[in-house]
Amino acid sequence: MAVLNVNIDHVATIRQARLADEPDPVWAAAQCELAGANGITVHLREDRRHICDRDVEVLKQTVACKFNLEMCLSEPMVKIAERIRPDQVTLVPEKREELTTEGGLDCVKHKKRLAQVVQRMHKKGILVSTFIVPDPDQIVASADTGCDAIELHTGMYANASTPRTIQRRINELIKGRDCGTEHGLIVHAGHGLTYRNIEPIAAIDGLCEFNIGHSIVSRAVLVGMREATELMIALIY
Repeated sequence: MAVLNVNIDHVATIRQARLADEPDPVWAAAQCELAGANGITVHLREDRRHICDRDVEVLKQTVACKFNLEMCLSEPMVKIAERIRPDQVTLVPEKREELTTEGGLDCVKHKKRLAQVVQRMHKKGILVSTFIVPDPDQIVASADTGCDAIELHTGMYANASTPRTIQRRINELIKGRDCGTEHGLIVHAGHGLTYRNIEPIAAIDGLCEFNIGHSIVSRAVLVGMREATELMIALIY
C-alpha cells in the first residue's frame, strides 16, 4: 500500500514572506503526523528561501515518522545531512532562479559524484533516493550508484492537458516503475500532484510513497493542516 509524505516547504514560505516566526513548519509536521502521514519532507535549498537550518534541526528532533530531506549534491548540503542524519535524503537538481524544482537529477552526468554521496550517506545510516524523470538510463544510473530508491518525477503527468497525453505520461511512469523494480529500487513518485490528479497515479501498483506539498499546504490555509492531510491520504488509499 502506498503512503503519503507531506512536503511542508510552503508552510515556511508563508513564514518567510514576513520574515516572522509563524507559521512554524515544525507545528505543521506534528499536525501531518496526527493525520496519519507516513513521513515529513522538506527541501533545504542553498538560498534558504523557505526551510532553514533551524527547521531541519528541530524537525530531526521532533518528527516521529519518516524524515526525508531533499537536497542537491553540493558539499555544504552533504555535510549538513551527515550531521543531521535524516532517515532519508532525496537528491534533487537545484537552480537559484527556479520557482520549484525543474526536471529530474541527471544521474548519468553526475554519476561519479552521486556514487560518492550515496556512500557517505550510507555510512551514516541514511537511505538515499534520487528525484528523476522516468527514463531507463537515469534509473539504471541510480541503481548502479547504490541508491535505495528513486522518486519518479510526475510533473509532466500533472501538466498534461488531454486524455491522450495524460495516458501517455501514466504509461511512462508505469514503465519507470517496472525498470526501477527490476533493478532492485524502491519506487516513489511526486511533483505537481494534487487532490484532482492523484487518484490515477495512486492506482499504479508498486509506487510505494508519494511526496506531496503545495496542494496540501494550499488547502490547509482554508481547512487546516490535519484535515488537508487526511483528505489526501483518503484519496491515495
